[in-house]
Amino acid sequence: QVQLVESGGGLVQPGGSLRLSCAASGRTFSPYAMGWFRQDPGKEREVVAAIRWNNENTYYAASVKGRFTISRDNAKNTVYLQMNSLKPEDTAVYYCGATMRPPYTQYKNYDYWGQGTQVTVSS
Repeated sequence: QVQLVESGGGLVQPGGSLRLSCAASGRTFSPYAMGWFRQDPGKEREVVAAIRWNNENTYYAASVKGRFTISRDNAKNTVYLQMNSLKPEDTAVYYCGATMRPPYTQYKNYDYWGQGTQVTVSS
């Protein structure tokens, strides 16, 4: 069993930045691919970014590419999402997930989830 805890969300002005963190515990962190997903009420959970265990293969949704960066620190059992140039349409609950089952861009293939952290972009 893997436990995931997100932090770093909040209220930010358009054009601002936030860094989300996801701390993992319970099992070894390194073998898992990690993903960040976001969800608005009444909508499907959508992938934002994903990263494989070796830190060399990453994926970004077209809507965030060039603005967001996913990274991981295996020594700290933590994955990060740096979010720059935030837009109102980025507003959502952001979830951290862990999986060993590809494809890593599909939320249904993730085995473990954190509780989520709210990100609100508004003036």
